[in-house]
Amino acid sequence: MLRFKNNPLACEGIIGDGCGGGRWFFVEDEMLKVYDPTTKDIRVLLFDIKDALSVTKSGCVVSVECKNGIKKLDLSTLK
Repeated sequence: MLRFKNNPLACEGIIGDGCGGGRWFFVEDEMLKVYDPTTKDIRVLLFDIKDALSVTKSGCVVSVECKNGIKKLDLSTLK
């Protein structure tokens, strides 16, 4: 079972707050992944996420704070 609550390496996309509402974004095995609880589907969004500290989402941008900087992914463009 996936556990996201109170996990700094996971965050929930709020419905109405841009892209990805209702989905969970998380880092696992050095990859940023997204989980859709409706379909139970998990997809990889970014590879090579080293030393992740936290995951946050604001609007359409998912940010992964790592020891060596922040990686951002704009869900509207997937860049």
